Amino acid sequence: MSLSWLPREGGLKDHELWGEEWFGTEPPCILYELRPVVDPKGNEVEGLYNAWIILNNPKQYNSYTTDMVKGVIAGFHKASMDRRVVAAVFTAAGDKAFCTGGNTKEYAEYYSSRNAEYGAYMDLFNGMVDAILNCKKPTICRVNGMRVAGGQEIGMACDLAVAADTAIFGQAGPRHGSAPDGGSTDFLPWFLTIEDAMWNCISCEMWSAYKMKRLGLISKVARVIKDGDKFLPNPSVIIDKYVDDGEIVYGDFKRDEEAKAAREFLKSANIDFTLLDKEVNKICWTFTNLFPGCLIKSVDGIRMKKKFFWDQTKLANRHWLAANMQGEAYLGFHAFNTKKITGQGTIDFIKYRQLLAEGHPVDEELFEAVLGKPQE
Repeated sequence: MSLSWLPREGGLKDHELWGEEWFGTEPPCILYELRPVVDPKGNEVEGLYNAWIILNNPKQYNSYTTDMVKGVIAGFHKASMDRRVVAAVFTAAGDKAFCTGGNTKEYAEYYSSRNAEYGAYMDLFNGMVDAILNCKKPTICRVNGMRVAGGQEIGMACDLAVAADTAIFGQAGPRHGSAPDGGSTDFLPWFLTIEDAMWNCISCEMWSAYKMKRLGLISKVARVIKDGDKFLPNPSVIIDKYVDDGEIVYGDFKRDEEAKAAREFLKSANIDFTLLDKEVNKICWTFTNLFPGCLIKSVDGIRMKKKFFWDQTKLANRHWLAANMQGEAYLGFHAFNTKKITGQGTIDFIKYRQLLAEGHPVDEELFEAVLGKPQE
């Protein structure tokens, strides 16, 4: 029996909350692009797309401004609501950085000492992480360079990560006046052992893509240094296992003169993301050939575990981070923001600890004593 006689509305409803005004073309901004799904032979699939949400602030290592945070939220919502989109790819402009976190210039010059303003900003930041975790399309972090501090946090909110082998990963909070409470203290213990998570959070060491693949933080590593028709491995990283003083150091950065030479080579190396994008396309093609409803239910089933701990702490962390803008964050962000003037990007930590040990009040006199001075 046909049910064609039942009343039914025509057309499709619009479920989007955000308009195109949150995307731009000139940095700093968010780029939003629909790129066709491609099959394993490189053929474009008609009518199906992957949404690319691109941090576009390469001169400041794709650090996100307040308006860019809004653009990321808008981008993931738009991807989520677009019936044609298979997956959302989160990446950035250029070949140096995926993201180094919040824009320290904006932090230092506007948000420091404006606790309530920074609290409002953190509401937006939390909304950005929520937008990634709630996207009803699988999300891939395409790591094209440094993924550090808040960049590490928003990257870990994605379902999968594929990295260029020139990428580096780490936190910066305790060195620059903050704590990695925008997701790293919630997510890293899920990805790493508890001690690796601890050291990565607090040490401010930078770890290679190969090391992060070995430890389980990311899914794939792709070579991106092109020499003629060959792709070379990152020369600054040990990619052959060997024993050094009883320790396997596969994935660690090389040391001394070898490391210095590698860094010099990387400054002018030709970077080509063909293999990286091939890995992204392979993952998206896998998604394309799955039932979309079953796919997103499976994805959300895993996300729930990440979201559980994120939701437990995000509000308390929001309030602490706002309050901290009056103290150590004020010092840390101003030191970093004025490093071209003073020649140093951090405070005098020894002097700071000595003054605190003496019971010195946290006041302008203390700030003056530990912040760098303008160079002659």
